[in-house]
Amino acid sequence: MNGIYDEIRIAVHTVWRQRWLALAVMWGICLLGWLVIALIPNSYESGARLFVSMQSILPEKIGISTGDRMADIERVRQTLTSAENLEKVVRSTDLVTQASSDRDVGDMIARLQRNITVKSPQDNMFQITARTSAGGLTDGENARLAMTVVQKLIDLFVAENLAGDRVETSQTIQFLDGELARREKGLQDAEAKRAAFEQKYMGMLPGTGSVAERMTAARSELQDVESNLVAAQSALAALNGQMASTPATVAAPSVGGGSVGGARGRIAALEAQISDDQAKGWTEQHPDVIATRQQIARLRGQAASEGRGGGTAGTTPNPMYMTLRSMQAEKQATAAALSARRAQLANDMAQFAAKQVEEPGVAAEQARLNRDYDVLKQQYDKLLGDREDVRLRNDVANKTDAISFRVIDPPYLPRVPVAPNRPLLLALVLVAGIAGGIGAAFAKGQLRTTYPTAERLARASGLPVLGAVSEVLTPANVVDRRKRLVWFASGAGALVGCFLLLLVVEFVQRGLMA
Repeated sequence: MNGIYDEIRIAVHTVWRQRWLALAVMWGICLLGWLVIALIPNSYESGARLFVSMQSILPEKIGISTGDRMADIERVRQTLTSAENLEKVVRSTDLVTQASSDRDVGDMIARLQRNITVKSPQDNMFQITARTSAGGLTDGENARLAMTVVQKLIDLFVAENLAGDRVETSQTIQFLDGELARREKGLQDAEAKRAAFEQKYMGMLPGTGSVAERMTAARSELQDVESNLVAAQSALAALNGQMASTPATVAAPSVGGGSVGGARGRIAALEAQISDDQAKGWTEQHPDVIATRQQIARLRGQAASEGRGGGTAGTTPNPMYMTLRSMQAEKQATAAALSARRAQLANDMAQFAAKQVEEPGVAAEQARLNRDYDVLKQQYDKLLGDREDVRLRNDVANKTDAISFRVIDPPYLPRVPVAPNRPLLLALVLVAGIAGGIGAAFAKGQLRTTYPTAERLARASGLPVLGAVSEVLTPANVVDRRKRLVWFASGAGALVGCFLLLLVVEFVQRGLMA
């Protein structure tokens, strides 16, 4: 324990012997450190809180949820400190006066990006803070600059949320219009190709759809026509048999010596039948018309003999036979129409089969045309629906108060710098100066070959030390040492006084700002 105490005494003595060096080093370190601290500009911080209110009743009806709007606001928050936005801030504040080139503007933008924070401590609440420390501005100007930067950021935040969607929507609509025009042209080209293909190949087959679909439909229709034709022919044959067993005329009594009905009545009935046939479109070359004309010619002679014979009983047309004749004509027309349709379908299918044999890629070509058309049509319809959705969203966003902003805490003018902490830094420099002075004095004492005690001399030399002679001071030496001690105390006190003066100046400046 005594050894440690002796070492401490020796170290203190060594430092004390080099006290002037220690004092000089203290002054040098403190003056240099305090000068550096004095050159550090004060940093002032200003902040504001912003509340975002979202009315999402109507937007949710068209697919704009609260989450979507919060995502948009979060995107704006993250891009608020982008280089483009901060350049607007720099050029609209006093910072532009310190920028002589684009490089200076870029440096200021980078510094602002480090000193600006945008946080969301809770839902719908945003906090914006900015710190400025421009070296060419006074403390008051820096404080006002911090408040101005925050205000500019709030303006940008609101403008980006209100106008950003409009710009993005306008660009989206323009893009969709361009894509729709391009798709429409492609759709028209596809329609023209389909029309040309159908005019070339598909006109010979009925129905709509692909080649296979039309061929299937034609075969089905042909089967229906054939079955209907068989039914019509069967009905016509049955009707002909019934007509063969039905007399064309029936006997009628004579009145007043003249014949009523008879050959003349049958002629009149046959002429009426010819008129009906001609009304149906039959010509004189029709077999039924020719047979009726021949029957009329035969009946004319009989009518003449009846006129000469007088009061004999005559005949009259059988109404049942006339009804059967009408039904026969109708069945014959139906059978003829079905036969014509069957012949047309068979001819069309034969021609298309020949086309397929000549050009086997017709079906593949139609499939490709239909596929291209369907794809273009689906894309066109989807883009058209997207454009209408975007327009509706734009109308909702612009014509309703879907988002409103309210500044809860406006930007404030800072009165006290947030950095640097000058009192603490001044004290640290003083401590560093004292430690540096003591260290320098101790180091120099260690470099000199001296022996402060007899024991050290004995250990160093290996010889016994018989004794030690203490320093003898004369009165003049004592006066001189006291004078030097006063000087040293004055120097050390001046150092502490300088530190206290700097503290007073710092607090006075803060009081003036407040």
